[in-house]
Amino acid sequence: MGVLSFFILDNVKEALFALGAQDIRTAMAGATEIVLWAFVAMSATMILIAVVDVPFQIHDYSKKLKMTMQEVKDEMKNTEGKPEVKGRIRQLQREISQRQMMSAVPEADVVITNPTHFAVALKYDQERGHAPIMVAKGGDFLALKIREIAEANDVTVLSSPALARAIYYSTEIDDEIPSGLFKAVAEVLAYVYQLKRHKKKEGPAPQRLSDQLPIPEELRRDEAD
Repeated sequence: MGVLSFFILDNVKEALFALGAQDIRTAMAGATEIVLWAFVAMSATMILIAVVDVPFQIHDYSKKLKMTMQEVKDEMKNTEGKPEVKGRIRQLQREISQRQMMSAVPEADVVITNPTHFAVALKYDQERGHAPIMVAKGGDFLALKIREIAEANDVTVLSSPALARAIYYSTEIDDEIPSGLFKAVAEVLAYVYQLKRHKKKEGPAPQRLSDQLPIPEELRRDEAD
């Protein structure tokens, strides 16, 4: 385009110099003719460039799409994420999930422990009347943190190894406990509510919670599990 512009200017320079000696109307008409002629020449050149360039660009684009096998593998790796990045993402997701879970512990009605290896936090909405929901659970270090948060927020913590293991292995966070555990959990909640009333001096002290809560065999998990 630069070369073409040079040739156009070189070709019309005499006509341009002549415009200065003409009257205004003749000079305007001459200038318009020169501009239009230059525009047509430049447009024709652009069309020629497009005729050559467009097929080349299509060919080049198609060539780039044909990746080698290694390029395909690299692309898949970049798409799916590097293992270390995926691992970090999963770690962050677990940390966020744990923080959300821990924030629900102060609202629980009771925390049932193993007493050291497992802890599950249950909440029962008496107005809704549905089954109790497990709002948090954890093993070892998490179990310890759940107990600490519960004790700091005056949530009753009870030791019932068999029931704690049964709930831990059969129920996920924010899910209702299995129907087979309704009776056992009902006894625990009744004990907890009576204990709260007794602390407020609104009722007698509850009887000791039974060590043999009714847990179906299919929901029991041995200590070794």
